[in-house]
Amino acid sequence: MLKMMLLGAIAMAAFTIALIFIRFWRTTRDRFFLFFAAAFALIGMGRIVLGAVPHSDDQTPVIYLIQLLAFVVILYAVVDKNRRTRDGG
Repeated sequence: MLKMMLLGAIAMAAFTIALIFIRFWRTTRDRFFLFFAAAFALIGMGRIVLGAVPHSDDQTPVIYLIQLLAFVVILYAVVDKNRRTRDGG
């Protein structure tokens, strides 16, 4: 019961952060914020899947791949932002 409540709180926090990044994106139109919003939405979905799949943990392949994808999106956002900044865009 406590695990489900904590997973729900983490998912809610991740989706809230995603909405904040979407608001920043709408203000600035900088795709860096859009990538971060997508990454946090993936993290929130991963927590929901973790709670929905019985007998799962962070090492379950589906959940691990969702988290890996979220961190790859964050890494891509940082690299993309640095490349655009260096190129003058």
